[in-house]
Amino acid sequence: MITSFGDAVAVERVTWAELKPDEFRARVAACPVAWVPFGLCEPHGHVAALGLDLIKAEALCVEAARRFGGVVAPAQGWHIHETGYHARWLEDVVGEENAMMSSVPPAVVLPLFAYQLRACANAGFRAVFVLTGHAGGNERDLRRVAAAFTAETGLPVEVRADPELVAGTFHGDHAGRFELSQLMFLRPELVDWSLLKRRDEPGSGGRLALGDDAAEASAEEGRAICEAQVAAMGAATAAWRDRRGLRENTTRVTMAQTERAWRAALGSGGPWVTAAPYPGQTAVSAGSQWRDGERV
Repeated sequence: MITSFGDAVAVERVTWAELKPDEFRARVAACPVAWVPFGLCEPHGHVAALGLDLIKAEALCVEAARRFGGVVAPAQGWHIHETGYHARWLEDVVGEENAMMSSVPPAVVLPLFAYQLRACANAGFRAVFVLTGHAGGNERDLRRVAAAFTAETGLPVEVRADPELVAGTFHGDHAGRFELSQLMFLRPELVDWSLLKRRDEPGSGGRLALGDDAAEASAEEGRAICEAQVAAMGAATAAWRDRRGLRENTTRVTMAQTERAWRAALGSGGPWVTAAPYPGQTAVSAGSQWRDGERV
């Protein structure tokens, strides 16, 4: 975990896991916002750490909490992959190599998410900001669960994929200039450009999902991206931090309420985005390891 954006100095603790009870209560009383980072491990070429998606989501949430208040919830490092639209993409950019992913299907992740929101509500938070570093459609399913939970309990929940925070200014990607710039700024020791040639070596696993413009990444651009993202997180939660529109959090959310919210999410909006290919997407090859997750 980073200590601060590029500064190795002693800073205040803001994570749920590191706070003592009195410290936790004080932070929630001052700003009742939970920051919830989502990500996973998956290949980002030979040059970058597998956990890029999780690392950046947690780092951005930590920085937002330090600047604006609130508490960072435990990072969710098991996320939806392999299934639905992911399957064809994996065949194209990873092939039949071991993708080394901490992936879980939507039928497991999404009801768990509802209970994570319940835990936030019952810990005293009056609003939740969820940031997923893994994007492309997963955020839409998380938003569907969040909307059902809000309708059932009144707890406002905002779900954003990190590229959405800077849409129109920077163009998100997978293991390309955008993401590698972020990691070069946040955790430069986790990027090793001397390994770029590994993609062309026999038996290396090939591309491993590296973006075509990855070599254009820079720490300077990463700083600009991350600063803009944290500013957007602050703007998105300004009303919450001023208590505008927030209900008093005086009663526990029950398991029965959480189950009602989950059933409502199941019954709304048709199939999950992450459970089937995108319309018109080329089918996964019959012999591919990714075929069994194409439709779940």
